[in-house]
Amino acid sequence: MAKYQKSEVWPGVWQLVNTLVPYAALWCLMYLSLQVSVWLALPLALLAAGFLVRVFIIFHDCGHGSFFPSRKANDIVGYITGVLTLTPYYHWRWEHALHHATSGDLDRRGVGDVWTLTVQEYLAASRWKRFAYRLTRNPVVLFGLAPIFLFAIMQRIPSSKAPRRERHSVAWTNLGIVVLGVGLSWAFGFKTYLLLQLLVMAIAGCAGIWLFYVQHQFEGAYWERSADWDYATAALRGSSFYKLPKVLQWFSGNIGFHHIHHLSPRIPNYHLEKCHQAEPLFQTVKPVTLFGSLKSLTFRLWDEQRQKLVGYRALRAMRKQQGQNAL
Repeated sequence: MAKYQKSEVWPGVWQLVNTLVPYAALWCLMYLSLQVSVWLALPLALLAAGFLVRVFIIFHDCGHGSFFPSRKANDIVGYITGVLTLTPYYHWRWEHALHHATSGDLDRRGVGDVWTLTVQEYLAASRWKRFAYRLTRNPVVLFGLAPIFLFAIMQRIPSSKAPRRERHSVAWTNLGIVVLGVGLSWAFGFKTYLLLQLLVMAIAGCAGIWLFYVQHQFEGAYWERSADWDYATAALRGSSFYKLPKVLQWFSGNIGFHHIHHLSPRIPNYHLEKCHQAEPLFQTVKPVTLFGSLKSLTFRLWDEQRQKLVGYRALRAMRKQQGQNAL
């Protein structure tokens, strides 16, 4: 896979141009449309959110050191796009590296992933923990409230476990967000800026959380205990090949080829599709389609005995079966 790991300057520059310029233009159009009607701004906000998702993919690649050949260029672009996506660059990079190192490992859950309990853990949990788990896995909370809470609040607070530079990056990003917010409030007005920022962030955050969710919570997903966990298997079986329509693939920066990304994070997003098409190994990975991905909404727990994700209905059936066996 080494030949696909080569970062290039011009594809990166072109992505910055075809992403940041339209995104800035859409902000101006949203502001102008609000002078007429808020209903004119809504479809523009939806489109702007799509570009913001693409901004995050550029930020994501910079965090892996794959977007540009230069480390310094990656760090500079990573900080700027981090301010735009309300995400501290170094802090996020530290957490995301832990996610890549532990994805699919049942004994090392908890950093950069969706809270997932096994069936036995859920059955042994307290009533309060079960309620909290059901609440956080509720689609309205997970895709509606959680993105706003994550990007607006959680990303403003550094982890106590993070190294010093990573903790400081949160403060520098917060400062950048304030400076940008003051500038846009001066240009558009504070209420208008706040309305547009929250609207675009909420839509983009919902889409981003959904993408991340489907990339690791899908039929046939891989989870193992540390003793049996394997990095390559976790990448190819624990990360989905999310086959999206071309326009959504473009807005999501090819992140649907997530199985390849987890196998080799140094491959820039603009080489992922080429890698998938050229290497026979990746043709064996079953794709998750846009329609088929809706089934992921029914998955709630990991069943270690059956090695699959199950919903609460399967849990009730299991309890009923246990009761019959006891009789």
